[in-house]
Amino acid sequence: MKIVVAPDSYKGSLSSEEICRIVARAVADEFPGAEVVSVPMADGGEGTVAAIASATGGRLVPATVTGPLGERAEALWAIAGDGRTAVLETANTAGLTMVPERQRNPLRATSAGLGEALLAALDAGMRRIVIGLGGSAVNDGGMGFLGALGATFRDAEGKALRGCGGELKNVRSADFAGLDPRLAECELIAASDVRNPLTGANGATAVFGPQKGVRPEDVPKLDAAMANYADAVELALDVRVRNEPGSGAAGGLGFALRAIGAAVRSGAEIVAEAVGLEEKLSGADWAVTGEGRSDGQTLQGKLPSFVSEAAHRAGVPCLLLSGSIGEPSGELRKRFDGCFSIVNGPADLETCLREAEPNLYRTAGEIMKVIQACARTGKSSGAGSAF
Repeated sequence: MKIVVAPDSYKGSLSSEEICRIVARAVADEFPGAEVVSVPMADGGEGTVAAIASATGGRLVPATVTGPLGERAEALWAIAGDGRTAVLETANTAGLTMVPERQRNPLRATSAGLGEALLAALDAGMRRIVIGLGGSAVNDGGMGFLGALGATFRDAEGKALRGCGGELKNVRSADFAGLDPRLAECELIAASDVRNPLTGANGATAVFGPQKGVRPEDVPKLDAAMANYADAVELALDVRVRNEPGSGAAGGLGFALRAIGAAVRSGAEIVAEAVGLEEKLSGADWAVTGEGRSDGQTLQGKLPSFVSEAAHRAGVPCLLLSGSIGEPSGELRKRFDGCFSIVNGPADLETCLREAEPNLYRTAGEIMKVIQACARTGKSSGAGSAF
């Protein structure tokens, strides 16, 4: 029996590497004869840097950057195994998990730290740069990011703005003359599975703002402020990218990257290529994937959905093992061969995060018992079968 474990992280509790290790331990304890192939994954969010560095034999590089609320923060980026590709992620430079829940404030939050990490990669000679866009705390349209790279934004009185969500409404002009000239030599790739535009009902503020602290009654005015900022950027660069798929990723960082010429690719696809997911699924009997919470967004190309599609192309049944399962659960069950939440009963979020490891171990073990029983009794023929 060969089981491929290819999860995303459980945001705020377990990394994808930790999940692989816990599931592998549960398999070894309940199904000693099974082979476990651990494939830590990410889709542009938390863990993207580590997953690609590990898979390619690259190395992690520390960087001190401006955190999302202006504090100094320690981040990591990676030089991939080819020696020429840098991998950065928003999650560890301007990430939601970097900000305590009670302090989340998209009016103050800035993406400047991501720009500073990019400058560090440029200083190191990198000219092919992959930037993961998941897990951000910001809703600044990438204004802080672009400012760190040399762009200047001014208000009606000509005063320079520092770059945060609260200043979007004040932008009257954008000047890119000071943008770091090394960017013109770069291949920039934004890794994201978010397809949302920058503004509107499906835009960055309306869809993702609430989880970052945007109050429902503030969405219209903050969306209008984002549109005001976009007007200045598009005029200065003579581009029209706010409605392009992915421009709404990471609080509008997708827009900023598109505006300076970046290509947007599926984060899950980029990581899958780096880790050799398709090759590792070959000959497998089961695949196990998961994330912190699975719901309707999972069906829009999030990593577990990507893993399921790859597994099914290989004729391998795929199980979803997530922190929680939301709606539409029926549609999720059509995409996966089994959907499991690790939560043992009613509990608050803090308890769920704290008990994630034992809950994951217990649930994975119960699943392995069922698979083992099916294999022992001949009720399962391995690849292509399900419960």
